[in-house]
Amino acid sequence: MTDFLNWLSGVVWGPPTLILIVGTGLLLTLRLGFYQFSSLPYALKLAFSKKDQDHTSEGDISHFQSLMTALAATIGTGNIAGVATAVVLGGPGAVLWMWVTALVGMATKYAEAILAVKYRTVGKNGLMAGGPMYYIEKGLGWKWLAVLFAFFGSVAAFGIGSSVQSNSVAAAVENSFGLNPWITGIILTVFTALVILGGIQSIGRVTSIFVPFMAIFYVLGGLAIIVMNLDLLPHALGLIFSDAFTGQAVAGGAIGSVIRYGVARGVFSNEAGMGSAPIAAAAAKTDHPGRQALISMTGTFLDTIVVCSITGITLVMGGMYMDDKLTGAALTTETFNKLLPGGGWIVTIGIILFAYSTVLGWAYYGEKCFEYLFGNKSITIYRIVYVATVLIGAGMNLGLVWTIADIFNALMAIPNLIGLVFLSGIVVAETRSFKQLRAQEKLQQKNPNITA
Repeated sequence: MTDFLNWLSGVVWGPPTLILIVGTGLLLTLRLGFYQFSSLPYALKLAFSKKDQDHTSEGDISHFQSLMTALAATIGTGNIAGVATAVVLGGPGAVLWMWVTALVGMATKYAEAILAVKYRTVGKNGLMAGGPMYYIEKGLGWKWLAVLFAFFGSVAAFGIGSSVQSNSVAAAVENSFGLNPWITGIILTVFTALVILGGIQSIGRVTSIFVPFMAIFYVLGGLAIIVMNLDLLPHALGLIFSDAFTGQAVAGGAIGSVIRYGVARGVFSNEAGMGSAPIAAAAAKTDHPGRQALISMTGTFLDTIVVCSITGITLVMGGMYMDDKLTGAALTTETFNKLLPGGGWIVTIGIILFAYSTVLGWAYYGEKCFEYLFGNKSITIYRIVYVATVLIGAGMNLGLVWTIADIFNALMAIPNLIGLVFLSGIVVAETRSFKQLRAQEKLQQKNPNITA
């Protein structure tokens, strides 16, 4: 069974899926006229400026809380262990292909959010419900494909969202502090229950404080290491760019391996195209789908271009990726220790914080998928089961669960990407509408006497 699941994971995350993910991003980038690049400064301003937060429009949480909920799920162990795996298997050049994937992935994340807000609905509990299952059903009329996405998403949440994350936290705490994994599991379960049983408003409030802290902590720690070893930076950057097109650092000079692992780990980290983040975007208070879409796309930029870059550049500077005995989080920890005595603590604390944030973010994703399948009354049952899997995962060997979670993540992406391709015309139309609104807003700012 393990061999079969490993084979299946290789198939669903193989070249066809990766080409579909990147190809969808390229299609949207071209159809939108590279809008993700020209609008990025304004998007970041919308996300982080207090005065630009919308507190009056329809929705459950603010722009910022929606972004932080999405980032809570997105910034995870993939930013530490996943990047290390990419560099080991694909060489330093894989870092560049992670960047490329993120740049086109910003257009994908933008499109996901536009559709999520446009086709969202108000549930019987008075809260917003949206995401791929809703825009596939309402936009394309393909209920069967929407059901498939929701099923894959709800199952994936129990793996990648809860059990494997609590397992990562328990392992990190045991290695660093010698604490029994079950004790860690109980503590983590209690903290998870206190947050997610309160629903999206509770998750939004906690992640809006927790996520900025953990991201800033890791980024500043990584930047300090880079600055203290600045003499190694030019060579590392040169190696990343040269190896991306030669594959010399990989056995046999396999350029295909460089691209494959760079793209695969990039997608795994920022989740662009998987269909998870638009579920959080649909809950945001916003007056236009385009405004929330810009904010959502900054999540891909922050996750990969900022956080993953810290890990990737540091790993290449350290040069320990050529050691066959090290990979994953262990490689990142040893590299940080090498470049800064005690620097491994940055990685250890980062893993704990990143994994816990993923538990919170994916709790909401899985809940909305489950609600779509079984109705509003199923939410409480789902939350209880989700919390239980956090405890169970902490003390178990979850190698098989990791593989199953990987498979369901890919299976989530396929229905979502199909929806994005067929609804790309709607994305373009909504973007044109938002550009007109923005032009009118700018005109009103210059001349307040002009009315809408």
